[in-house]
Amino acid sequence: MPILSAQKLKLLFGEVEIFSDVSLEVNEHARIGIVGPNGGGKTSLLRMLLGELDSDAGAVIRGSSIRIGYVSQIPQSEAEGSLRDEIMTAFDDLIALEEGMAAAALDIQQTDGRERTQAENQYSSLVEQYEARGGYDYQNLMERVVVGVGLTLDTLDTPASVASGGQRTRAALAKALLADPDLLVLDEPTNYLDFPGLEWLEGFLSNFNYSVMVVSHDRYFLDRVATEILELEQGKLQRFPGNFSKYRQLKRAQVERQHIEFERQQEFIDKEEYFIQRYMAGQRTKEAQGRQTRLNRLERKEAPQREKSISISSAEATRSGQVTLSVRNLKVGFPNDGEPIELLTVPETQLFRGSRTAIVGPNGMGKTSLIKTILSQQPALSGSVSLGHNVQVGYLQQGTDDLPQGKSVLDAFLDAKNIAIGDARNYLARFLFQGEDVFKLTDSLSGGERTRLALARLLILEPNVLVLDEPTTHLDIPSREALEATLADYKGALLFVSHDRHFISVMAEQIWAIEDGTIKLFPGTFAEWNQSREPATPVPVSKRARARHRRRERETRKQEKKADAFKPKINHEANIEKLESHLADIERKLETASTRQDMDAITRLGDEHREAQQAVERAWEAWGG
Repeated sequence: MPILSAQKLKLLFGEVEIFSDVSLEVNEHARIGIVGPNGGGKTSLLRMLLGELDSDAGAVIRGSSIRIGYVSQIPQSEAEGSLRDEIMTAFDDLIALEEGMAAAALDIQQTDGRERTQAENQYSSLVEQYEARGGYDYQNLMERVVVGVGLTLDTLDTPASVASGGQRTRAALAKALLADPDLLVLDEPTNYLDFPGLEWLEGFLSNFNYSVMVVSHDRYFLDRVATEILELEQGKLQRFPGNFSKYRQLKRAQVERQHIEFERQQEFIDKEEYFIQRYMAGQRTKEAQGRQTRLNRLERKEAPQREKSISISSAEATRSGQVTLSVRNLKVGFPNDGEPIELLTVPETQLFRGSRTAIVGPNGMGKTSLIKTILSQQPALSGSVSLGHNVQVGYLQQGTDDLPQGKSVLDAFLDAKNIAIGDARNYLARFLFQGEDVFKLTDSLSGGERTRLALARLLILEPNVLVLDEPTTHLDIPSREALEATLADYKGALLFVSHDRHFISVMAEQIWAIEDGTIKLFPGTFAEWNQSREPATPVPVSKRARARHRRRERETRKQEKKADAFKPKINHEANIEKLESHLADIERKLETASTRQDMDAITRLGDEHREAQQAVERAWEAWGG
């Protein structure tokens, strides 16, 4: 039974329809990812489901006792005190119980007879409720969750009014998790999380026994968290079973099928119109009239509309020497009252033409400072950095703070390179600045628009070394994929900082990892580097979740003992072949169901596919010992 549902929701912005006829259900234990282009109404849809925004049509039905935890893109502080005070509001009911227990204890001391008995009964009842809600552990629990989302205990004393956006997001996430909700709703939760925080959140959500609905452009995150995808595109909502990768597979198949059906219908219409035009006034007039009638009644298929994304054939680069960057015993930091504070050290290393290097590490460890030191925008504490022959560096600054203010998009672009107006508008159109968009002022641009303009200003200069600081921030998924395709053919050297693990996986050929204040050079891909690390262990949050976690561990140990006591010989290879054949059969049925738009079959087969996939993975693990 769904814990939340919506029927035929509609949203208008003035006279512009953002979406319509949107219906959905959130069932128990659902893991829903919501995707779609920027500006498509994803956040507005969440706010409608939460009751924060009225719909122009339709209805939302919520369970009477449902508890919903919500983390917005830019959380606003509700407390006047510190971040700790903000997070502790998740325990308002426990704090109220503590106050009630204290009052009941005082009554016990100050009364006797029947009143004392009543006070003792009241105290006993409150203690029972307090224990059931995990009251004796909530302070420790709060600290564990806070550390998990990447806040230090010292940071908790920061006034909420002056905390950074990242700190407020992490505090809101901790508060939502600690409230033990039936439905957890997250809007772009990965924007301010580093790798440890991302891995912790993924681990937690994997063990979270209730429902999750998340809007995200983080493909890596959606692959690990979501078991169904809702796509809000061009004002319509579609459901796809499986994680993000499965969604992309089904979506490509759907678009391809729609193109084929559209082209076939266009061919049919062209043939019919040719026949009608040729024979309407001849001997086969009646037949031509009949065909005209049938043609008039034909339900015309619309041409599938492609996703809007930045579109560049390739990123050009001027020729440089073989060595583009040399670093010698570099120490990065900044002075503080005359005393240098060292952030990290970089051993002697070089970057070569065509190399692709990702800088990774926890937040606050000096990644941006390292880039600025390499680019001579910040002095080094010691050591040296030198650029190679004919090197021209293009730098995409995090936050795009270097964009000229008070200018139009067109003028800001022409500031970077003065070319003909027509050529400039054509180039900007590839970055989705079309028509009157080129006259928007830079001060009024959204985060995604600022990033697209900064990329356009950067790539038109054809640098042979690209230094990018969080280049995918604020870009939607189609634009991220287009950027990856653009950089795939880039001939220059690429050095970048990113928390987008999919982007790193696609682009990086070596890793500069910040560990214990030192850059560790890893000559391999992100996947290879990731395998060399110890995975993060999720911490179950609620008392019920911890109990489930302990039961699972006990059951696992029992199963391991049984397996050690008796291990029959199994033909693993034959078993895997049989399971993979079954998986392939389900995928064929799933594609057929998708073609027919049989949503019941898609849901059922999606669940079967997930179970079959897990069976295959277990079989491989068993064979591997």
